[in-house]
Amino acid sequence: MDLIAVGDIVTEPFIKLKDAEVHCAINNENCTISMRFGDKIPYESAEVVSAVGNAANAAVAAARLGVRAALVSDIGDDAVGEANRARLTEEGVATDYLSVHKGMRSNYHFALWYKDDRTILVKHEEYPYHFSPKIPGARWMYLSSLADHSLSYHEEIGKYLSLHPETKLAFQPGTFQIKLGVEALKGLYARSALFFCNKDEAGRILALPAGTDIKELLTKLRALGPEVVVVTDGPRGAYAYDGTEMLRVPMYPDQRPPIERTGAGDAFSSTVAAALILGKPLKEALLWGPINAMAVVQEIGAQKGLLTRAALEQYLATAPASYRVEPF
Repeated sequence: MDLIAVGDIVTEPFIKLKDAEVHCAINNENCTISMRFGDKIPYESAEVVSAVGNAANAAVAAARLGVRAALVSDIGDDAVGEANRARLTEEGVATDYLSVHKGMRSNYHFALWYKDDRTILVKHEEYPYHFSPKIPGARWMYLSSLADHSLSYHEEIGKYLSLHPETKLAFQPGTFQIKLGVEALKGLYARSALFFCNKDEAGRILALPAGTDIKELLTKLRALGPEVVVVTDGPRGAYAYDGTEMLRVPMYPDQRPPIERTGAGDAFSSTVAAALILGKPLKEALLWGPINAMAVVQEIGAQKGLLTRAALEQYLATAPASYRVEPF
């Protein structure tokens, strides 16, 4: 197996709102969405999206690009879980390592979609996580979002990686993993060949104030142990540091205004990882990521817009001259 992705899998109905208001601070940040309290709020449409979540999105992105991928995750013994399994199978992602928990529900979130962004209501079921040491070694592991009661599970993952030194780790921590803190997961930070987060997350991981210089964030994240650190910064693109050179890649130009932005970060990170798995050097891999991120925001949900390798390489071949990786 080229890649085993590890993390929670969820189902998300996207509910498109048409009667809401967004309020932002003067810097257009810290935005909130509001609706009339105690009223019946009309919505425009709803679409159920199965088999998503950071790790599942990464597995599907990699599979579409030609990487042999499997997902290690947990589902309940319900129709939602079976729909997730069927969806992964359709995408060519191996489901041999899905753990089915009798009498439990599968994760089900709600995405409130307004204009081109969304707010997600999340609930992670409290599965009795267990990472089997019998899972065969893979060339890469992609570890991402898990629930807040998963510390012992991370310790099992660390033991598995110790048994398989040939397996490279790509780590994209989710909200609860960041809350666990660096000290609790220091072994995984140190073991990472590739580490991803966005600029705000980098500040929270390092306990640094908002507005900290990107070079300081890259340097201090890499000091935690990862070989290559990649930090995304929204419309300003993404930055990478391998201990020798700091690099910046811009966003790929949108082909049309985004429909909604779910999964853009997952698409970027998993595509960079997939490109490296496929033998591309870091600078070329960084050019792959923003293309898939651009494509994902043209569709509903985190997976529908993900590209095949042929389609991605066509975008790369027709990219404007300004689309290039540069040192900074």
